[in-house]
Amino acid sequence: MENMSTYTVKLTAREEIATDTMAFHFEKPAGFDFKPGQALDWTLVDPPESDAEGNTRAFSIASAPYEKDLMIATRMRDTAFKRVLRTMPIGTEVKIDGPFGELTLHDDTSIPAVFLTGGIGITPFRSIVLQAVSDKIHHRLTLFYSNHRPGDAAFLQQLTGLDSLHRKFSIVPTMTQLDGSTSEWHSETGPINRLMLEKHLDHLATPVYYIAGPPKMVGAMQALLKDCGIRHENVRFEGFDGY
Repeated sequence: MENMSTYTVKLTAREEIATDTMAFHFEKPAGFDFKPGQALDWTLVDPPESDAEGNTRAFSIASAPYEKDLMIATRMRDTAFKRVLRTMPIGTEVKIDGPFGELTLHDDTSIPAVFLTGGIGITPFRSIVLQAVSDKIHHRLTLFYSNHRPGDAAFLQQLTGLDSLHRKFSIVPTMTQLDGSTSEWHSETGPINRLMLEKHLDHLATPVYYIAGPPKMVGAMQALLKDCGIRHENVRFEGFDGY
């Protein structure tokens, strides 16, 4: 059973990090510990509006444990919860419960890790990758990150920078709808598929695979790995609802 605790934390900052996507920074409680890849339940306290979906949402922790604050990031749908999150004053208190979740890096450093994600599904993997780089761990890490256009890709510039600094981490970004994009793009295009995996991985059967993102993408990646002959026990996943 996971060690769940409740804390009250204050909003310290917010910023737009991609198209219709915002990051929210909160105080980290003294002594608060979590594993990269875990999540928290976030509850608004006496919000000015609510709806049938309620005042609590689960968000992966996008910040790494070594960072000074707790950060979440989300696509900004037009819901009461997200309208309040977007407009509440800096210093507003919210409640958090957790951490929870098992989308965490395996211990055996001889086995590579491959992350498959799209859109805001990047959040748990940002936490994992940044902490791994900070700790100088010996896992080989490869991140496949799919978005419609470069402007939709949260944290892409930061993660690409880590690729050039850390020899055991590489990122394979791919764009699926470049029509209408004003940004130049010289990396992969199209959805993550077997040819892309084979191009960037030495052996498909060796790694542990981690999948996060909207349920439709998670299902597609599970089907892809099954078609590639990847064993079920080597695949870990988490679907994010509510985009």
